[in-house]
Amino acid sequence: MTSDESILPVWFDPNVSPQHMRPLALAYVGDAVYDLFVRQYVLTLPSHRPQALHRLTSQYVSAKAQAQAARQLIPFLDDEEQMMFLRGRNAKGHAPPQGTSVIDYRMSTAIECLFGYLYYSRRMERLRQLMQMTMLRT
Repeated sequence: MTSDESILPVWFDPNVSPQHMRPLALAYVGDAVYDLFVRQYVLTLPSHRPQALHRLTSQYVSAKAQAQAARQLIPFLDDEEQMMFLRGRNAKGHAPPQGTSVIDYRMSTAIECLFGYLYYSRRMERLRQLMQMTMLRT
């Protein structure tokens, strides 16, 4: 058992291939994975007051912030990752939340789909690398 396998939850279904999952299902999980990563990241910062934690987290998990992060990650994606990113971007979903552009909403769905795909593919090291890159954005 590798170190990545030891941290995987028990609810992974070995019969379900992430390549065959719907992009919005991957985005649903990718959103949660990304949110957890961001929350863990902000806990490494100096202030742990609830308002400060929420404010910092919101700077990373909004559709606009995720779209910005997605644009910065595109040049670093391999062919397989780009394919999953595009599947997420092109997925037919609901209308974007009020105050969010359609383009930003689709880009944020794309990065969430990619993160969900990497999570279900058990590519935790690559997922960690890409997520850390999103924290370094300007």
